[in-house]
Amino acid sequence: MKKIAARKDAVNDGKRLRIHGTIARDIGIAIVSGRYKPGELLLGEVDASERLKISRTAYRESLRILSAKGLVESRPKTGTKVCAHDKWHLLDPDVLQWMFEFEPSDFLLESLFELRRFVEPEAAALAAIRRNGEQVARMETAINNMAKHTLGTEAGREADKDFHSALLEATGNPFIMTLTGGVSAAVAWTTVFKHRVAPLRRDAIPDHRRVFECVKAGDPDAARKAMADLVHLALLDTKPVATQTR
Repeated sequence: MKKIAARKDAVNDGKRLRIHGTIARDIGIAIVSGRYKPGELLLGEVDASERLKISRTAYRESLRILSAKGLVESRPKTGTKVCAHDKWHLLDPDVLQWMFEFEPSDFLLESLFELRRFVEPEAAALAAIRRNGEQVARMETAINNMAKHTLGTEAGREADKDFHSALLEATGNPFIMTLTGGVSAAVAWTTVFKHRVAPLRRDAIPDHRRVFECVKAGDPDAARKAMADLVHLALLDTKPVATQTR
């Protein structure tokens, strides 16, 4: 009986997690898409639980998720309001995903690629100096899987994320490594966005392979240039899609 009760508790906990995660996602999308404006007050617990047909606890937990991502802030007596844009944790993987649920602005895309231009070429140069055998093997496996599955599939995009994650780890810089989740999410969601209208005419996998070969060869200058070219070409691939989806 105890085992049955424990299983039921686990199922109920899973349902609660799904509920408040779903509510957080829905509100998060409404915020990053501009439907809820900075400074706007959200529903209180009682009104929200009645309107959404959920428990007050589930709604409260969803707001905690959003608060941790810098999207909302709660204060006694004043309630929960949407934060200003400069408070948002833009590199949070969930926040990035929510932004790409709709069509991101040109400014957002340009800003995201600016970040990649600052970080990834120098990261590739460091990786060429500091990489170890295990990291090189991970990058090579990732590229082979990208080629096998293509970037038009979930498996191919996961391999793409693995490649960039292994490269950032190979820098050996703990501060750069903290950007892994954000950079990997940026790579993944811009790739999804590029395939939203139609399959790309240009294959980006050779760009990744050039970066890999330079890192493997221990040539930091060549790795830096190869990665800069990869990011630049990725932006050129993304711009036409942004135009077509508006």
